[in-house]
Amino acid sequence: MAIKEVVKHPAKILTQKCDEVTEINEEIIQLLDDLYDTMVEYDGVGIAAPQINVPLRVAIVEMGEDRAILEMINPTVLAVDGKEVDIEGCLSFPNLFGEVERPTYVKIEACDREGRVYEVEAVGFDARAILHEIDHLDGVLFDSKLIRVVTEEELESMYLEEEE
Repeated sequence: MAIKEVVKHPAKILTQKCDEVTEINEEIIQLLDDLYDTMVEYDGVGIAAPQINVPLRVAIVEMGEDRAILEMINPTVLAVDGKEVDIEGCLSFPNLFGEVERPTYVKIEACDREGRVYEVEAVGFDARAILHEIDHLDGVLFDSKLIRVVTEEELESMYLEEEE
């Protein structure tokens, strides 16, 4: 188990386009495992390599009802559709939450840890999370897409309404 420190804004690595992975080897597999351990430790739903100070196109996202882990190596967005404004946060921006507009559908192509190329489609929250992490790989941060900052009080109120 290797929990890494999450890089916080305004670290320069967060705004740089990440390098393609040229070979899937033990280092990349360890990176995927470190991303998972770190995401779980910090209670995230996704994390990208630059957030643990590694400038490579590698990210993971929890998806679906069973919260299965989607490992993305060199992901490419093939298609998007729809638009929706919803609240996002980011491990690299502790205590910052806000409304961000994103597509409601995404189709991507990526590699898994065995080097197999796959395609996956996602909608709603899963699409949002995938696109958020791919943005990290392109040096795009969610604060640049913020429509409105949401206070902690507003966030708590929204969660309470959802529970009712």
